[in-house]
Amino acid sequence: MLEPADPAAPAREGGAEGVEIVTFGCRLNAWESEVMRDHAREAGLSGAIIINTCAVTNEAVRQARQTIRRMKRDNPSAQMIVTGCAAQIDPKRFAAMPEVDRVIGNAEKLKSDTFRASAISGGETVSVGDIMAVKEIAGHLVDGLEGRARAYVQVQTGCDHRCTFCIIPYGRGNARSAPVGDVVDQVRRLVETGHTEVVLTGVDMTSWGNDLPGTPKLGRLVKAVLKLVPDLKRLRLSSIDAIEIDDDLMEVIASEERFCPYLHLSLQAGDDMILKRMKRRHLRSDAIALTDRLKALRPDIAFGADLIAGFPTETDAMFENSLRLVDECQLAYLHVFPYSPRPGTPAARMPQVDGTIIKERARLLREKGEAALAAHLSSMVGREEVLLVEKDGLARAGNFAPALMDSPARPGALVRAAITGHDGTHLIADALEAV
Repeated sequence: MLEPADPAAPAREGGAEGVEIVTFGCRLNAWESEVMRDHAREAGLSGAIIINTCAVTNEAVRQARQTIRRMKRDNPSAQMIVTGCAAQIDPKRFAAMPEVDRVIGNAEKLKSDTFRASAISGGETVSVGDIMAVKEIAGHLVDGLEGRARAYVQVQTGCDHRCTFCIIPYGRGNARSAPVGDVVDQVRRLVETGHTEVVLTGVDMTSWGNDLPGTPKLGRLVKAVLKLVPDLKRLRLSSIDAIEIDDDLMEVIASEERFCPYLHLSLQAGDDMILKRMKRRHLRSDAIALTDRLKALRPDIAFGADLIAGFPTETDAMFENSLRLVDECQLAYLHVFPYSPRPGTPAARMPQVDGTIIKERARLLREKGEAALAAHLSSMVGREEVLLVEKDGLARAGNFAPALMDSPARPGALVRAAITGHDGTHLIADALEAV
C-alpha cells in the first residue's frame, strides 16, 4: 500500500532552474518528482510547473485541480504540465482544463525524452499510455530528495490486488519489482552522497519479488541492503500490508538495530465484515496477533495505520470495532481517510453512509489517534533516543516520534538526546552528543 501523505498539503519545491514541481500524495510520488526534476534539468526545461497528482481520494483530486488553477493564475506564462495518478486515470478531465498545456502518464513521466523542449511544446496535449501494459519498473538513480534529511528508494510499483475502495491500481498498473542489485546500488549511492536514513517505498511493498525469478520476499531485499551497504545508518520501510510480513523480515525487525522500529500498516478497518467488503485479505484478529508478535520481538517498535471512516454499509457497531482496534493494535499514528466513493470502484456502488456520519466518525478516529500519540510520546519521556535531524529544531526518533530540539545540528545528523517531555504532538529533547 502506498504510504500516505496529506492530500491537502502538497509539497512545493523548486529545483531545475525555472521548473517548479508540486507533489501531492504518497512518498512514491515524492521520489518520482525527484526523478522528473533530474530529467527536466538534463533537458534544460524552463518556465514550467509540474503538478504531480494523487488519486487516492476525491479530495486529493479536487485539491490538485484547485492548485492548477491558482498556480496558472499566479504564473500565466508558465507551461502547466500535469501528471501522477489522477492524470493517468482521467487524462481527458485535466486536458480539458484551459490552464493545462500537457498531461503526462505515470510511465511517461519517468522517461527523460518526455521533458525535452520539443516534446513539451509540440505533439499531442495528452501523452498517457496503457499503464497495465507496463511490465517492468524503470531504474532511476537520484541523489536523494532535495532539502530532506532522508532519501527514498522505489523498490516496487503497481498492485495486483483489487480492494473495492481503491482506484490506485488503475493509476499505477500491475505490480512490478526492482531487482535487488538495482536497489542496493541506489542505496549505496545515497549513502555515499551523505544520506543517513533511507526509506524503501512502493505501492504494494510486500508484493516485492513476486514478478522476479524465484519470487523472493521483501525480507530478502531488506537483508541484502543491510548486508551489502554496511555504512547505512538507518533503514525504514514505507506502508506495508499487515498480512504479508515474511520470516526474513520478522528476523530483521527483531534483531537489526539499523532497521527503524516503526511500521505503517495498511489496516483500513477493524471490523471483519467491513474488511470482507473491502476485499482485504486479513481479519482484525490477524492485525492484533501481528502487532502483539512484533511488540514481543522488539518492544520499542511503534505502529501507524491507515483507517477509513464511513465505508459503505458501516454501522455504529462496526465503526466501534475500528475505534477499538487503535488500542488493541497499540497504534501510535493514525492516517484517517473519510470515505469518499471513487467512480469505477465496486465500493462506489454499495449502500453509502451519510456524509455527516462519515465526518463525525473521522473526527472520532482522529481524536482517538491524538490521544494514542500523546500516550506514545509520554511513554518515551525519561529515555535517551538517537534522533535524526530533519531540519533546524526538528528531529525524529527511530520509532517515528517527532522531536523538538533547541541545539542546532545539520539536517541528516544523528544526535543522542534526552527526552524531557512532550507537547502532545512532539517530544521535547535535549541534545547530548553527536552519534
